[in-house]
Amino acid sequence: AMPRGNQSRMTEFLLLGLTTDPKQQVWLFATFLAMYLVNVVGNSVIIAAIRGDVRLHTPMYFLLANLSLVDICFTTVIVPQMLVNMLAQKKTILFPQCITQMYFFVAFGITDSFLLAAMAVDRYVAICNPLHYTSTMSPRRCLLLVVASWMVSHLHSLTHTILMARLSFCGPKIIHHFFCDVQPLLTLSCSDTSVNELLAFTEGSFVIMSPFIFIIISYVHITRAVLRVPSGGGRYKVFSTCGSHLTVVALFYGTIISVYIRPSSTYSVTKDRVITVIYTVVTPMLNPFIYSLRNKDMKQALRTLTRRTE
Repeated sequence: AMPRGNQSRMTEFLLLGLTTDPKQQVWLFATFLAMYLVNVVGNSVIIAAIRGDVRLHTPMYFLLANLSLVDICFTTVIVPQMLVNMLAQKKTILFPQCITQMYFFVAFGITDSFLLAAMAVDRYVAICNPLHYTSTMSPRRCLLLVVASWMVSHLHSLTHTILMARLSFCGPKIIHHFFCDVQPLLTLSCSDTSVNELLAFTEGSFVIMSPFIFIIISYVHITRAVLRVPSGGGRYKVFSTCGSHLTVVALFYGTIISVYIRPSSTYSVTKDRVITVIYTVVTPMLNPFIYSLRNKDMKQALRTLTRRTE
């Protein structure tokens, strides 16, 4: 047993990852590496296509390019470290590294949700106020939306991180997860975590739910506007521009809400690890496909890009 004095400062944690079975590790490593590469390549291609095609220099695609960038960052915070851990004998992560990972994970995750809300607002203005679209969604406003999304997210994350860094960890240092998330860390702390829990629940609910509510309200208005369109073809055209956005929203929020918006007493790492994989790795990887397969302009831009690179 360690003397009591040395116990309060935990210098490293053990990240158990998704499984401890070596046979499973191999195919999990291959799967996650492949998914990570698809994500980075797919989202980079989308950014390049949008930058390279003048017709895509519109608010909707500006927001999409930002979403792709955040998706790359979001997954990069988690997957490379997870892959290293799968191959390493020693699955430790130093406390500062762990806190840093948590900081960026929270920041990028929330930026993602704000950008999805900004995209919903963009669709709302385009469909419900088309005459005022160019003035409402001016380049300056779009830039402000994106900057605000980044700033609010980083402030929120900084608050969490400062509160987390104050805690002492003296029990078992094992994290039954594949990265340093807020909940698993709180369960390991031996100090009073009530302030952290309160913040996670109130302000956490606010930064996750307010963009979500914005999206819902935008889509209620969009649906009402679409139903007033006389022809079926016209309706389909309007909805098809929203379809991809809705798919991403459903995947992202469906999984996030089920993990975070609830008391930590009901938190189960094993169940939540699987759901977490969906929004940390799977959704960011699917985004480029969801957006480019359904979208005529995007397909055209991708063709132009491939011609240029040949």
